[in-house]
Amino acid sequence: MDLYSGYINKLIEELSNLPGIGSKTAGRLAFHILDMPQDEVKELANALVDAKNNVKYCKRCQTLTDAELCPICASDSRDQKTIMVVETTKDMAAYESVGEYNGVYHVLHGAINPMAGIGQNDIKLKELFERLKDDIDEVIIATNSSVEGEATAMYISKVVKPLGIKVSRIASGVPVGGDLECIDNVTLLRALQGRVTI
Repeated sequence: MDLYSGYINKLIEELSNLPGIGSKTAGRLAFHILDMPQDEVKELANALVDAKNNVKYCKRCQTLTDAELCPICASDSRDQKTIMVVETTKDMAAYESVGEYNGVYHVLHGAINPMAGIGQNDIKLKELFERLKDDIDEVIIATNSSVEGEATAMYISKVVKPLGIKVSRIASGVPVGGDLECIDNVTLLRALQGRVTI
């Protein structure tokens, strides 16, 4: 027997489909939304729809943005000749929060994972290799220290090295199996500063 009516159950169900949201948290969120003033609920709904309709990939680095170029790619103060390759937009945000990196990024939106059927054509590698036709000095590979992240790093290195571009990998300050978005700023900075040429 359902405890709540159909609309409440549907709201809880939809919220619980979000990553990291269990049924209890979904219930708390649902009742919070129901207690909100009508205009605030409309603003929340509009923000969701607007984001879904207007957010796209940056033309250059493939991060999520609502403009042709993200603020980092559009900035004249960034070193456009150094590209840090990360798996997700959240990983990029983690490195930006350190405040010590002045280059640009490339977001892959995943990692090579043959077990899950994800190959090099399923992530934003083609776009990365296209960018390397420009005058690039270094590619810093900052994929996660998982098996998939390491496989992706090795593949990128294998393709980029023959182009005469310096290829480096973030240092092992990042724990094996750790996700960049969950790591503290000091560890991220040490990993960046301790990168090695591969």
